[in-house]
Amino acid sequence: MQGPDHPDTLTARHYLAHWRGRAGDAADAAAACAELLEDRLRVQGPDHPDTRHYLAHWRGQVGDAADAAAACAELLEDRLRVQGPDHPDTLTARHYLAHWRGQVGDAADAAACAEQLEDQLRVLGPDHPGTLAPRRGLAHWQEQARAREQEPYRAARPRRSTTTRRYRAGEISGLV
Repeated sequence: MQGPDHPDTLTARHYLAHWRGRAGDAADAAAACAELLEDRLRVQGPDHPDTRHYLAHWRGQVGDAADAAAACAELLEDRLRVQGPDHPDTLTARHYLAHWRGQVGDAADAAACAEQLEDQLRVLGPDHPGTLAPRRGLAHWQEQARAREQEPYRAARPRRSTTTRRYRAGEISGLV
């Protein structure tokens, strides 16, 4: 018998939490990942960041994007310290941090974080699948930031009634 602290047991618990979440129970997956994180940190030490990623993911899936962003920030700190800025796992952590910060509503910060795409391209190359998600994320968050900048303009513009819009459409097309 391997015992509760054996690395294989911890890995099995990780997969159990993962599949609970995939089956639709994100809250239970997040709770299981939180318990697993405590045990991994106790057994494997603070330099074993694998579980933090899943904890952040399931917390976000439960609807707690702020907590997911905070967990990703901790994960990124660990990855930078242990693996360095150019490690593919570090680049992935930066991407997820940008994603969850954007979900919190900080599109400008998310766009700035998502600019790590340049590092992804430099480290992994333009054809690597790991650059696809950051490319999409960068475009999405830049668009969100632009939309937020334009909100005051949109709010200040007078709304036209449906009748006015129909009249203008007819006027433009020469029907009126």
